[in-house]
Amino acid sequence: MFTSTLRCAFVALCASVALAATPLEIKGADFINPKTGNRFQLVGVAYQPGGSSGYNPGSGVDPLSDGAVCLRDAALMQRLGMCILLTCGPLDHDACASIFNSVGIYMLIDVNSPLAGESIDRSAPWNSYNVGYLNRTFAVVENFKGYPNTLLFFAGNEVINDVDTGKSVPPYMRAVTRDLKNYIAKHSSRSIPVGYSAADVREILLDTWNYMQCTTTGDASDPSRGDLFALNSYSWCGDSSYTTSGYDVLTADFTNTSCPVFFSEYGCNKPSPRVFTEVPVLYGPLMTPVLSGGLVYEFSQETSNYGLVTINSDGSAQLMSDYDALQGQYNKLNITLLQGTAATNTSVVPPSNFTIPAVPDGVQDLINNGIKNPNNGKIISVSSTKVTQVVKNSAGSAMSGLAITPLADDAINSPSGQNSSSGTATTTTSAPSSTSTKKSSATTMKANLGALLGTAIFVIALL
Repeated sequence: MFTSTLRCAFVALCASVALAATPLEIKGADFINPKTGNRFQLVGVAYQPGGSSGYNPGSGVDPLSDGAVCLRDAALMQRLGMCILLTCGPLDHDACASIFNSVGIYMLIDVNSPLAGESIDRSAPWNSYNVGYLNRTFAVVENFKGYPNTLLFFAGNEVINDVDTGKSVPPYMRAVTRDLKNYIAKHSSRSIPVGYSAADVREILLDTWNYMQCTTTGDASDPSRGDLFALNSYSWCGDSSYTTSGYDVLTADFTNTSCPVFFSEYGCNKPSPRVFTEVPVLYGPLMTPVLSGGLVYEFSQETSNYGLVTINSDGSAQLMSDYDALQGQYNKLNITLLQGTAATNTSVVPPSNFTIPAVPDGVQDLINNGIKNPNNGKIISVSSTKVTQVVKNSAGSAMSGLAITPLADDAINSPSGQNSSSGTATTTTSAPSSTSTKKSSATTMKANLGALLGTAIFVIALL
C-alpha cells in the first residue's frame, strides 16, 4: 500500500538477559515452533509511529530507536495479545528489541526504506539494484540477526503493483532474496527466512505468488526462492463475510502453497470505527489450514486513519475504539488450540523455473567477507518495566499501573481476556499454550513503513 517498498524501560525485576522468544522456523507451508513441533499463527500489527517522518536515520530516529516509546507500546501490545511487529532501521535497537523479546513479541523486518537508494525503484529496477543498495540491506541483516525474536526479513513490499511492473520487477525481487539469503547463510549463526509482501492486485497476485515460490534447483534449496509470501488485503470491510469479502477465493487460491502465506496488512477502515469481524474467520477452521494469520494495519493513528492508538507529541497516548474492538475479537479466540496444533503442511514441493539478474559488481565480496563496520544488535537486560508516559483508555480515563510483564523463556505473548476499556492496567499474560477498499487503491501504494504484530506478539519495523 505504499509508494516505497519499505515498512519502514525495563524494570529492575530482570537481573539477567531474558530469552523469552524461541527462534521460529519454516517447514513447508508452516511456521514452526521447533521446541514443540506445533504450527505458529501470526497475530500482529504494523508499527510505524509518525508515519514516514518516524524514519529519519540521519537524526538517529526510527521506530525501534527509543526504548521508552517501545516500552509504552509493548505494554499496550502485550495487553492486546499480539505477538508480531513489522518495522525497520539500522540504528541501535538493542533496548527496543530486548523489550519486545522479553514479552514474547517477534519482529518482521523490512530491509528497505522510503529514502532514495534504500529500496528497489519499480520504474527502473535495474538502476537501483546495485552494490550501494545491497550494502545497506546487509547492514539491516547485521543489525537484527542477533535478536532471537527476529522472525524474518522482507526483501520488498508492493514493489510489483500492476501489470506493467509485473513484467520487469519480479526477477529483481528474486535477486534481492537470493543475495539476502546468501549473506545470512555466511554471516548469521542461524537461518532467518526471507520473503515478499505483495499488493492485493488480483490480476497479478497469483502469478507473483507462483513466481516467488518457484525454484531453479527443483527443491527449496534455491536461495532466490522466497521462504514465505505475504499479502496486504483490505477486502473485508465492516460486518462482511467469508464469501462477500473474497476470503473464500484467496483461501482456495493458496491451498497448494509450498511456503507460508499470511496477511502482512489487513483491516479495511470503511466504515469507521472498525469492528474486525474478519478476525474469527482468519483464525478459524476455514482459513487456518491454509493461511498463517496476519497483521492489522496499523498501531498508531496517522493521516490515513487506520490507527489503534493515538500518540501525542508529548509522548502520551490514548487508546481508540478500534483497539477495544480488536481486543474483544482476539479474546474470543481459542489460542491454546490455535497455537497448539501440530504442523501438517511441511513437505510441499515448490514449482519451477527461470532466470534472474546476476549479482552486481562488488556484491559477492560483501557476501563473502561481510560489510565494513557492522552494527550488530544484541539482547540486553530489561531493567525497567513501568510505563512513564500518560496513557488513557478509549473513554479518556488515565490507565494506572501500565507496565510490561516479562515472560518466561520460550513463552509467546497471546490474548489473555483483558479489557482495556477500564482505567486499571494490571498486565497478565497467558503462557504459550480483488481488493475492494484499501488505504488508497489497488494500484496507488503508500510507503510501507508499518510494523506488524503476531499471535505471540510480533513486531515489524522499517529500518
